[in-house]
Amino acid sequence: MRIAALLRDPRVHLSCEIFPPKRFDGIAQVSAVAADIAALKPAFMSVTYGAAGNTPGHTLAIAQAVQDSGVTPLCHLTCVQSSRDHVRDVLTAMQAAGMRNVLALRGDLPKDGAPCRDFAYAAELVEFIHQQGDFCVGAACYPEGHPESGSRLQDMDYLRRKVDAGVDFLTTQMFFDNGILYNFLYRALRSGIDVPVCAGIMPICDARQVDRVVKLSGSIMPPRFAAIADRFANNPAAMTQAGIAFATEQIIDLVANGIHNIHLYTMNKPWIARAIMNNLSDIIGQ
Repeated sequence: MRIAALLRDPRVHLSCEIFPPKRFDGIAQVSAVAADIAALKPAFMSVTYGAAGNTPGHTLAIAQAVQDSGVTPLCHLTCVQSSRDHVRDVLTAMQAAGMRNVLALRGDLPKDGAPCRDFAYAAELVEFIHQQGDFCVGAACYPEGHPESGSRLQDMDYLRRKVDAGVDFLTTQMFFDNGILYNFLYRALRSGIDVPVCAGIMPICDARQVDRVVKLSGSIMPPRFAAIADRFANNPAAMTQAGIAFATEQIIDLVANGIHNIHLYTMNKPWIARAIMNNLSDIIGQ
């Protein structure tokens, strides 16, 4: 199934993300987690490209577990530290496994400042993927702007380059204020970007995550959520319940305002995905 076609369907779709293990001996455990999430019947499941892109086999192994569970996998693929030959080999392995959906990402720049190899930007990767076969290609977008962009205009220009290179759909970075997403979608449409967009939601069920999320993503924490984290920081059970409730309310508001594609960053925690999907049981798929 091509994910872009699914996302153009007007029904509500909720997809999930999972990340592979850093070590090979963790594949069986993460595969079991993937099967638990797949049992919830998400629209599709994305599998991140961990360990700085050095372990593509781990990503493919978890994607295979997702596919074996009857759910369409979306394989992340980063390029900033990869050669064209390496990317070509990964895509060949995906094709051999019957996988046709790819999320094309630049990836994080190396900490040692090493220069990029064959790809400098995600748009170059998108174009290259299409040259290798009949793939459905997604890309990332940033409602609050990419941390490395100088301005919103520059960020939108980079996004247009990715779409012009052949992106079939977009998935947003996590956000916690729906108004930011609505403003971003309006600006994207004004820029001629009309591919389907998945809204990325991360349930924060541990107050210790807040500072890390803000640092890594640059996301703005609305005062309402900051108050929740402050109030329940020392009560893990209450914080989990509050985090799930906040994410559920975010999704309900998105759906009520016409956003029907939601991507859930599960952090490999099936119980969180299950709780949210149970809360939305009569909303998903309507």
